[in-house]
Amino acid sequence: MQENLETEQKLLTNGDSKEKPKSKEKTSGLMKVSSYFLALRPWSLSASLMPTLLGSTIAYKYPGSQDFNYLTLLLTMFTVVSVHGAGNVVNTYFDFVKGIDNRKSDDRILVDHILSKDEVVSLGALLYFAGCIGFILLAILSPAKMEHLALVYFGGLSSSFLYTGGIGFKYIALGDVLILIIFGPISVLFAFMSQTGHVEWSTMYYAIPLALNTEAILHSNNTRDSSADKKVGIVTLAILIGHTASHVLYAFLLFTPYIMFFVASLKYSKWFVLPLVTLPGAFKIEKQFRSKDIQSVPKKTAKLNLFFGVLYVLACSLVPSLPYITKR
Repeated sequence: MQENLETEQKLLTNGDSKEKPKSKEKTSGLMKVSSYFLALRPWSLSASLMPTLLGSTIAYKYPGSQDFNYLTLLLTMFTVVSVHGAGNVVNTYFDFVKGIDNRKSDDRILVDHILSKDEVVSLGALLYFAGCIGFILLAILSPAKMEHLALVYFGGLSSSFLYTGGIGFKYIALGDVLILIIFGPISVLFAFMSQTGHVEWSTMYYAIPLALNTEAILHSNNTRDSSADKKVGIVTLAILIGHTASHVLYAFLLFTPYIMFFVASLKYSKWFVLPLVTLPGAFKIEKQFRSKDIQSVPKKTAKLNLFFGVLYVLACSLVPSLPYITKR
């Protein structure tokens, strides 16, 4: 009897010892996946997701358009978010290589050795590959001409890389212009074309509020990092104009869309008042920026961008007809 008990205890002990490595491997695997997810800067992805949803909503309301295709919508979202995530990873890599990211930086992926440089490069390549696969499937499904879609898509893809890679527009004070174009007109037009097959330039008007709001995220980030950026010799708009003018510009970027919505609600439809619900939150963030306590301002602005964008898209879906959107 005693021998049997000892045998059972040994088996149990051996079983535990076998399970522990598996448990550690599982935990390590989950941590690695979460690290890759963190490298995408998920809090910033609303900046590309909202324009995509807006362009799709305009396509849904477009007079005389074909039946709305929800598979096309999912592929468009997948493609745009993949390229945006890749751009974020490229940004992480080049900021670290150029010595911009340090112990005080908000992006900790390479600074704290959460991922290696090779892993970050591989992740970026994988995301660009995923975006291209999404684009190919989208081109097959979409009524748009392949060359039109390709022009917009590869324009956005190359811009996401050149923001910090290659020419590095961010480092020569041109990053703000690039962001205004990518996370506004380009994303909205790409989503609209994917659904309708048409190029409707009036969609650019609808892109303005989201483009300005997204630029507010970037500008607050560059203002926060201006001291560190100056030390390593790069030039951003925030460095060129200083903190006071940066605050004025940030306020302009943040509040101009609300003025546009207020005018639109008076002139076209009361539904355009919906995004104004987020106005109190905008005032709080602006006050924090003004007090020079701006460490958390970029993430708070991105969170505002998400709620602001959702309400804007909802407003566009509820209005009886969209101004300036006409049948071709």
